[in-house]
This record gives sequence, structure tokens and C-alpha cells, in this order.
Amino acid sequence: MADHSHDNSHGHPENPIKYYIGVFTLLLVMTGLTVFVAQYDLEKHWGPLNAIVALSIAVIKAMAVIMIFMHVRWSSRLTQLIVVSAAFWLLIMLSFTISDYFTRGGWPIGLGKY
Repeated sequence: MADHSHDNSHGHPENPIKYYIGVFTLLLVMTGLTVFVAQYDLEKHWGPLNAIVALSIAVIKAMAVIMIFMHVRWSSRLTQLIVVSAAFWLLIMLSFTISDYFTRGGWPIGLGKY
């Protein structure tokens, strides 16, 4: 007789629950770290340190979500290449934005200060 069992995986590997629990825990810890760091004024040590710490935490959280929840870790090399290319393109665009910001003159002295 013919085997009529159906494979519902559609080429996607079954991810153990430990990956999801691990990412969930990482997201909770990083959110707690964000709240903890936000209570301190890191600008007195070095001007842009608040932004650097906050963006570093955000990048770690985003990478965990992209790699596990979006299944990029188990995807084909082409999908991984596209994700890396998109991140590289984002860095290029951000570098253009930052270079434009720093080359403009006439900004008010106390911009953002209350």
C-alpha cells in the first residue's frame, strides 16, 4: 500500500522549545538591562555613551529575534546572504546620515538640553 502520511514541516526544521525560551529570557534580561542603564547618566563619562549602550542592546535583541524567530539561522545560504546584505546596506545609509549630520553647521548650542 502507498504511504499517505503528510509531512507538514515544509522544509523547515523543528526548533526545540529551548531556543524560544532562551531568546525570551535574553529579551527579558536585555530589557531589564536597558531600564537599569537608563537610570544612570553615562554622558558625564563620555558624551555619546548613552546612545552607544542603548543601540548595542537593541542590536543584540534584534539579532536574537532575526536569527531564531525569523528562522534565519536554519535558512538557506541565499536567505542569510540577503539578511547580511540588508544589514550592510543599513550601515551604509546610517553612515551617510551621520556624515550629513556632522558636516552641517549652524546647529543650536544646547540642542536637546533642557
